[in-house]
Amino acid sequence: MNMIRMASQAKKAALRLAAVKPDVKNRAIAGIARSLEESARDIEAANRLDLERARQENLAAPLLKRLRFDEAKIAEACMGLRSLEALEDPVGRTLRAVELDQGLELFQVTCPIGVIGVIFESRPDALVQISSLCLKSGNSVLLKGGSEAAETNRILAGIIAAASRDAGIPDGWLGLLETRENVNEILGLDDFIDLIVPRGSNAFVRHIMENTNIPVLGHADGICHVYVDRDADLDQAVAITVDSKCQYVAVCNAVETLLVHRGVADTFLPKVRQALEDRGVEIRGCERTRQVIDVSPASDKDWRTEYLDLILSIRVVDGLDQAVNHINRYGSGHTDVIVTRDRKRGLRFMDGVDSADVFLNCSSRFSDGFRYGLGAEVGISTNKIHARGPVGLEGLVIYQWRLFGDGHVVADYAGDGARPFTHRDMGKEGHSGIT
Repeated sequence: MNMIRMASQAKKAALRLAAVKPDVKNRAIAGIARSLEESARDIEAANRLDLERARQENLAAPLLKRLRFDEAKIAEACMGLRSLEALEDPVGRTLRAVELDQGLELFQVTCPIGVIGVIFESRPDALVQISSLCLKSGNSVLLKGGSEAAETNRILAGIIAAASRDAGIPDGWLGLLETRENVNEILGLDDFIDLIVPRGSNAFVRHIMENTNIPVLGHADGICHVYVDRDADLDQAVAITVDSKCQYVAVCNAVETLLVHRGVADTFLPKVRQALEDRGVEIRGCERTRQVIDVSPASDKDWRTEYLDLILSIRVVDGLDQAVNHINRYGSGHTDVIVTRDRKRGLRFMDGVDSADVFLNCSSRFSDGFRYGLGAEVGISTNKIHARGPVGLEGLVIYQWRLFGDGHVVADYAGDGARPFTHRDMGKEGHSGIT
């Protein structure tokens, strides 16, 4: 389909979708889950075609793992859909209600953004998450997944579009882009598209930002850290490090660099080395690390690298301040962890690290929209405007100001004898008049 036509249809659908009632959207989400379950064999067959082609093209093992969409992944996607269905609708919520004067009432009310373009990696489950989040938040979406997942994405988009149409959702709210040329085309469609969410490499995200006038929300690399402080429970630190690195290695919230306070390095490094190597992790260390354990040398490039693989770089630091400085210099502002029994030092770390997600005594892998209770996510944002961290339903709505009057005019509030504003906070008292 012509890109302008697809984007125009999405824009028209978005205007109608913004007014669709929550029960209709929830019915559509439930219908999508049922349709995915009923079509599981067809989905797996399409996915096998993608996997076979990817193997022939020697796709890296971590990317093959992302590409797989088998029975377990389908079941997980459907569980996510049902969790999303149960969440409160994010549209039409009153954030603020103020009486400007008697009979002149101002409401700040959440509303959809409009048309969202999402460019994502070869993860078919991401297509399900992103499209359903956009649907629940009342947004149209144009999706471009990795070419490796072309067959799987095609069948999933078809199932989702059909199930949502059957439930009463406006046709055209979901569009699937299939070529790189499509990506370049949408960058110029600022008359139709309100937000672009790119998921990919630093260079790719930068390319998107530099070649469009459309607002861009997203993150580039996921260079995440675990810092083991001088007061850490070392057994806990080992468990957190292993989970952060190994629980699912090919994701943006997996840890890539481990920082270790010099006061615990001699005891901790042998422990964590054994645990990591038992799981097949290749360790690269700074000179101080290599004085304690026999590992490959780490270079300055390692501190800047998102491996997405069973590789971890380790640096011994003099203290908390040096750890914070390292993270702020080399990190990507995604997710960073401190392990310490001293809560005050944990808070110092959180105050000092300039990242979207900062954790105390828990795995970096918790940085996820579903785990946060946001209803999955369209991506992780390291931006400092509108949405930051996992972008779920709340990050897919904006707001509008609604003013209700009764013949009020500004002239009455200007000049000599101007009528004063009351600016009275109505709280919940004024909320019922909005919905």
